[in-house]
This record gives sequence, structure tokens and C-alpha cells, in this order.
Amino acid sequence: MKNPFTVRNMPYIAILMAVEIVLQFIGNAIALGPISINLSLVPIALGAIMFGPWVGLLLGIINSLFVLMAPSTALFYNVSVLGTVLTVLIKSSAAGFFGGLIYLMLNKRNNLIATIVTSISLPLINTGLFVVGCILFFKPLLESLTPSGGNIYEFLFIAMIGWNFIFELSTSLVLTYPIYRIIGYYQAKKVAVTN
Repeated sequence: MKNPFTVRNMPYIAILMAVEIVLQFIGNAIALGPISINLSLVPIALGAIMFGPWVGLLLGIINSLFVLMAPSTALFYNVSVLGTVLTVLIKSSAAGFFGGLIYLMLNKRNNLIATIVTSISLPLINTGLFVVGCILFFKPLLESLTPSGGNIYEFLFIAMIGWNFIFELSTSLVLTYPIYRIIGYYQAKKVAVTN
């Protein structure tokens, strides 16, 4: 695997970082249930698709830093600071890294399928690891938020992550491939001009 952090790639990576930061600030202001949405999975997916897993990891780490500052994260800090930091850092970073690996494995066969599966995998990994973090670190919080007599796992999946996950998955599916195609067009055009 080639080094993705070349002088030629850095402007694209910087643009993805800037878009990610803006989208995360917007997402921090929008909550579906007790959790704010993560709009920045699209630039993480694009970075993982265009430049590989290490750029996906970097974008995931940057996303994590801004998620840690989200107002809705305060709810989790009250229960476990370490659990919050670990959950947030691992979920976004792993989503970017493994999304990049998934794309590399599938791209050899079909670019369209690789892009779509990668776009689906990021919200799945991100949300799946959030669920694991909630169960490991935030069970008391889930119990306190669940209506009396309710099942904490039902509450977790329906009230806390249900609409949020659907929104993140839909956004990733709808936006990642068209944006990827546009960027690919401009990269091809740029290569043609320099040759």
C-alpha cells in the first residue's frame, strides 16, 4: 500500500477535513433523540475510498475530537469520562480504517459495489461500536433513561440510535457515490492535463 500522505493528496485530505469539521458542527446542533447526528461520516467514507484506510483512520480521529465536544456527549461524560473518550475514539476511527480496508478488498472486483458497501459499512461500524460502548460503559445511564418496566436494549436500539442510524445510513448512501464520482472526474481531468 502506497503512502497516502503525499504532497499531491494533502490538499484533498485537507478539504475533506474541513468539510468534516463543518458537517460535525452542524450535526452537533441536530439531535434525533438524545444523540446528535454524525453528518461527517460522508467525508470519512470519501477519504477511506480515495486514499485508503490510514486517511480514513485520521479523519475518524478528527471526527472523534469534535464528537467529544458535542453537547449531547455531556450526558455520557457524567457516567464515565474514560468510557466516553474510548467509545468515541474507537467507533469513528475504526469506521474510517475498516471502511478503507473494505474498499481496498472489494475495489479489485467492482468499484461501484466497493463504494456502496464502504458507504454502508461506516454507519454500521460506527453505530455498532457505539452500542458496544453503551453496553460496556453506560448501562446505568441506559437504565435511568429507559421508562420504568422497559427493556434497556429496546430503548437503546429504538429511542437512542434508531432514527439517528437510519439518517446516517441514508446520508452516506445518497451522498458518498455521487461526490466520489465528481472528485474522480476532476482527478482524471487533472491527470490528463499534467500528462
